[in-house]
Amino acid sequence: MKFNFTKLKEFKNANSSIPRKYHVIFWSCYFIFDVIQWGSYYNDYWYSLKSNLVTFPMKMILVYTNIYLLIPRFIIKKNFKKYIFYFALSLCVFYVVRTELIYYLVNENVWPESESPQEAYSFNHIVVVFLIGIYEVAIVTALKLMWDWIAERKRTEHLQELQLKTELKFLKSQIQPHFFFNTLNNLYALTLEKSDSAPGVVLKLSKIMQYVIYDVKEKSVSLFDEIKHIQNYIDLERLRFGDSLKIDMEIVGNIEDVKVPPLLFLTFIENCFKHGTKIDNVLKVYIKFEKTNDNFLKFNLENSFNKNSNLNRKRGIGIDNIKRRLELLFKNNYELKNMIFEQKYIVQLKIPIQ
Repeated sequence: MKFNFTKLKEFKNANSSIPRKYHVIFWSCYFIFDVIQWGSYYNDYWYSLKSNLVTFPMKMILVYTNIYLLIPRFIIKKNFKKYIFYFALSLCVFYVVRTELIYYLVNENVWPESESPQEAYSFNHIVVVFLIGIYEVAIVTALKLMWDWIAERKRTEHLQELQLKTELKFLKSQIQPHFFFNTLNNLYALTLEKSDSAPGVVLKLSKIMQYVIYDVKEKSVSLFDEIKHIQNYIDLERLRFGDSLKIDMEIVGNIEDVKVPPLLFLTFIENCFKHGTKIDNVLKVYIKFEKTNDNFLKFNLENSFNKNSNLNRKRGIGIDNIKRRLELLFKNNYELKNMIFEQKYIVQLKIPIQ
């Protein structure tokens, strides 16, 4: 079964970077907030606007240098010493350029918010500007890491979903040749006997092939369609067994809107004819579908069985396939029991209604 790597690559590329519009929205909102905040602080909105127009490009350069250059090159590779060195160097450049631009373009007083006069390149001024730079980098880096975490989580979930679908398709594809192999064996036996039932088998087989090949492409199908398919299979087996086959089917509850995974029950039905034993020259099969009040579907199956006559039968892939499909589809939210009681082989399956 071919895994769809193209879709996965497209999904990964779509989620690995933040769209430009979000960058524009973030910085625009942050700029407006800063202008209003410091304009209110200075009681001078014009000065706050000029100051932010000068310093904001420097903030953005410092932030993007850290996110897209330093972190990928050093943090991810666990080269922390180099990261600290280059980040400190970028802070120094940020400080010098920011201070000079404010001095020449905005105000000679590069630290008007200080209570006492402060000169540029003083220790206190350097510490404050460094802290401003670290604060800006920390906020945006945290937002970027949160975005990456969410994107990676979505990508992982998407990958798991693709893997699940691929495995389910593979398991379902196993059922088809497995079923046709058994049916063709039956048809071969009838042709050897030159039975008049052979044309009927071919006709029923064609209906079953139409259902399996064309009608079960979706992940769930109507329970009515599934029962009709089972009935076609039973009719096919009835042609082979004749009067030595006795089948009773019971449906309890309103199953009109019930959806089920395709071909989920067929393997159990097949095993009735493959491993079932005639008792008093009659193979007895009882099938029951029941919709419960708690929104579950119960499937009960019984067939006459003599365990002593089935000791050397070859074990097929059908039941293991069904168990794996049930695990993938319902996890722990299902019940499957099979047992031998007296001269009966009993299967009890309970699944949530889709």
